[in-house]
Amino acid sequence: MGGSQVNQALVRLYFEVRDGERDPVAAWAKLTGNSQLYHRMRGERRVPLDDATAAELAGAAIVDTAARHGAERVAALATSPLSRLVGGLGGAVLTEHPCAPEQVLGPRFSGPGADDWARQAYVLLWGENNRLVRTADTPWVIAGRYKGQKVVAIGTHPTRLSDETLVVRPGTDGALAMAMGHVLLKEFYLDRTPFAGHAMERTDLPSLVWLRRREGAYVPGGLTGEVCDRLSVYGGQAAEVLLPRFDDGTGVLRRGVPVVSDGGEPVTTVFDLLLAVYGVPRPGLPGVWPGGYEDRAEPYTPGWQEAYTGVAASRAVKTARELGVTAEKTGGRCVIVPGRLETPHADTAYRAMLALLVLTGCGGGWAQAGGAGIPLVPYLCLHACGEDRADLGALSWALAEGLFARRTSRAVLLEAVAGGWPMAPPPRVLALPRPIYPLPPDVDLLIGPDEHCDLTPPDPELLAGAVTRLAGDTTPRRLPEPGARPAFGRMRLMVDHAWMHEYGEALPTYRPPGLGIPIKPTQLVRVR
Repeated sequence: MGGSQVNQALVRLYFEVRDGERDPVAAWAKLTGNSQLYHRMRGERRVPLDDATAAELAGAAIVDTAARHGAERVAALATSPLSRLVGGLGGAVLTEHPCAPEQVLGPRFSGPGADDWARQAYVLLWGENNRLVRTADTPWVIAGRYKGQKVVAIGTHPTRLSDETLVVRPGTDGALAMAMGHVLLKEFYLDRTPFAGHAMERTDLPSLVWLRRREGAYVPGGLTGEVCDRLSVYGGQAAEVLLPRFDDGTGVLRRGVPVVSDGGEPVTTVFDLLLAVYGVPRPGLPGVWPGGYEDRAEPYTPGWQEAYTGVAASRAVKTARELGVTAEKTGGRCVIVPGRLETPHADTAYRAMLALLVLTGCGGGWAQAGGAGIPLVPYLCLHACGEDRADLGALSWALAEGLFARRTSRAVLLEAVAGGWPMAPPPRVLALPRPIYPLPPDVDLLIGPDEHCDLTPPDPELLAGAVTRLAGDTTPRRLPEPGARPAFGRMRLMVDHAWMHEYGEALPTYRPPGLGIPIKPTQLVRVR
């Protein structure tokens, strides 16, 4: 006997049907054809099964499901050992990686490979349950430390893998990231300009933005589609802009930006707006500005973040300077390794973290787990959850247009899918590396680790061989090798989309932890 375990009722039913069928695929089709009987008989304890038979059973389910219902009805979480096989068959690979990297770095961004770890000079392990602390990538970080690499861990608990740890309160990582961005903008863009060339060529910072009149001032509108020949239009006229603020309820920041006229309408650059958002003052601009790094009243200074995160202002400044100086000296060999963030606004926090890489020319330094696929939470929200009563309009910023008033997460998700957002139909075969609930109700074969699953994951190579044989292929099926992603294009710190503007998250911001909802519209924004 091998290491496989199978639900006792399932294996008994399968062998009873297979004894009358020469073809295991036909046997699986006949077994699941009487869905009421089949689903009623499942749920008994699991018993050992040899690996070859387990692979045959799973292979028959996969081949039959793909043939009768379509390959996308076979699904696997990206961290499952079967995900490569499922992806190679054209099935749905479900991912838990955040949407923010594609929004900021573009859909074709590339990150460091495992063999690049030892060459990185500065690593930020940011978030809980970081994959690096518990996977095969760990030796690469250890090798890098022998070469002088510095590792800083940021999270709610210390880790032994780092040289230094910043312990933040749960859900407040975005506040620390915003304060670090404040330091980078002041010291590496205003005091001196080591990253100006990178910003002009590789980011949207010089892009021009319309300003719309609102309540005696202006609010950022959309991009004009034109790029300025410099980062800032500072030196002439100025206008007061109203910007979102969420740290003290839902309010607005009043800060000034330099403007020029384009067809009689005021425009400014993304860079100028970014300085206003982060609260980095310049002489002559209107509005309310922080008095320095120690100012605790105005976002987003190091002193301001201390009250939220518990990280001393001096340590936030030190970490930002180390990141900036190291990126400058090494040509961008700095990495953020993201982990799970304990906040329903994790997408907002991730964008604030990504801004640090964009500002320092480290756009290839987002060490993201997983890859392209179908986002897991929306997948479950659509296929496993019923109607919700969440009012998405409650999360809009103070000067929003009312796009989501009295709308639910499910309604907005369906609209996004209709508009081309990636989704797959509900699964008939589903492979998971850990328990996940709620599950779609019509799963015929649940492959996973716990007693609620029908079958433990078979050996991937044996399963690939079984699928090849049962599908009648003449050439052996091999597991597809993970493909290298192409290089990223121009990076964006302004995600110019109506839903992002509605939520006040078109530019980096901080939203404190609070009650979550299944889906935020900002998680459904795709940038092409």
